[in-house]
Amino acid sequence: IDDLLHKLTLSGTEVDSVQRQGNWEGIVVGEVLEVSKHPNADRLNLVTVDLNNEVKKVVCGAPNVEINQKIAFAKVGSELLDHESQQLVPLQAAKIRGVVSEGMICSEKELGIGDNHDGILVLPPKVPKGTKLESILGQEILETEPTPNRPDWLSVIGVAREIAALNDTTIAEPSLQFTESDEETVTKA
Repeated sequence: IDDLLHKLTLSGTEVDSVQRQGNWEGIVVGEVLEVSKHPNADRLNLVTVDLNNEVKKVVCGAPNVEINQKIAFAKVGSELLDHESQQLVPLQAAKIRGVVSEGMICSEKELGIGDNHDGILVLPPKVPKGTKLESILGQEILETEPTPNRPDWLSVIGVAREIAALNDTTIAEPSLQFTESDEETVTKA
């Protein structure tokens, strides 16, 4: 990103700010190995998660947790978004209804990437377990200030073309094909 910012500055493009999303220290991809009912709660499950180099047991209340899913797993000490204060709070080991939970399977809301808190975030099955979440979902957002002589910077495609030119590469533009219906359009006067 620093190299790109330097190239953009040399090309005459002003970058006002860079926002980094996905600073999820301690949050990794895990695979659900086992799901069983919590012995002391009807709506909770005991979930065994494989993080590639270690196995953790957690208490989870999400209705969509299933065996073989790839999930975002927060280890103890990871910082997650608190729903009430909207601040990042370190995750602590907890005893839930008599069972110790060694971490947390995260929803979009806890990760700060969406409002969905109805269930856990399920990741694509091909993502390797143990991978840091920020390497697959993290991103940098550049806020630019286009000058009047650069109207091409007022579109995403224009920005992509500029970055491709600065890096001596090409872009894959979206298809502009539309399906037509046989239905006639009638105009009323």
